[in-house]
Amino acid sequence: MPEAEHPDTVTLAPNDSGAEVDMSLGALAARLAPLGEGRFRLDGAAGWMQGRTMYGGAAASIAYAAACAAFPGLPPLRAAQVGFVAPVGEHLEAEALMLRQGRSVAQVETSLYCDGTLAQRTLWLFGAGRESNGSVAAAIAPGIVQPEDSPHLTANDMAPAFTARMDMRRADPPGGSPPGTIRRWVRLKHRSGLAPVAELVGIGDALPPGSARAMERMGPISSITWALTLLGEVPPTREGWWLLETSSNHMGHGFSSETLRLWNSEGVEVMHGLQSVAVFG
Repeated sequence: MPEAEHPDTVTLAPNDSGAEVDMSLGALAARLAPLGEGRFRLDGAAGWMQGRTMYGGAAASIAYAAACAAFPGLPPLRAAQVGFVAPVGEHLEAEALMLRQGRSVAQVETSLYCDGTLAQRTLWLFGAGRESNGSVAAAIAPGIVQPEDSPHLTANDMAPAFTARMDMRRADPPGGSPPGTIRRWVRLKHRSGLAPVAELVGIGDALPPGSARAMERMGPISSITWALTLLGEVPPTREGWWLLETSSNHMGHGFSSETLRLWNSEGVEVMHGLQSVAVFG
């Protein structure tokens, strides 16, 4: 995307209306009320909760929007390190701080507060492109089954509230996914006002950890950290569909290390992440 087109410019489409769209990720970003000195207030993010905390992708998306609003003209996002410190509620304050801005790289720290308590802290790495000194192409996912040919996932009483704002379909490869792995096609029902990077931040944490498939008994699971890397420029995808996968690298003693991967509809890997998860029960 050209630098003149900032990745977090929010413009709601005129044909989008209703309460569902008013709570879309793009609408939430547009409703960040500036308080001065890099601080913002957001009142009401209903529908994005999972239990007593906000869905991590939605909270990260709000923090990302705050960083871009506080420092217009940032170069493209390259990576982020998200720390889930405490539950994020529907009413919050966001603070963005420029840690360092060089000629091509900027590092911004965002903090989300609920009732005066730190709930999420993220380090964002923005970097302008330059002439390449060699290249390695992003991986292509083999044997993907397109969303049109994949079975729908239906909502049930156990599903977090935020999943109602997404379309999800099973996407296990032929022969099934390996143990401790979950793969799904995911798209937001309302994507107005979101550039591709903001969209990926918003959905990148949408799946349950792959360790959920290895649990011997039911119990809660909670993300602790999420490190993500964008693999170059974000390529287009068809009709908003992105292929997501979570896979446990090691699970034991109440914790799981998870690899998170995201591809576009052509199977090109777009985002790669690592997550630490607490497993209870």
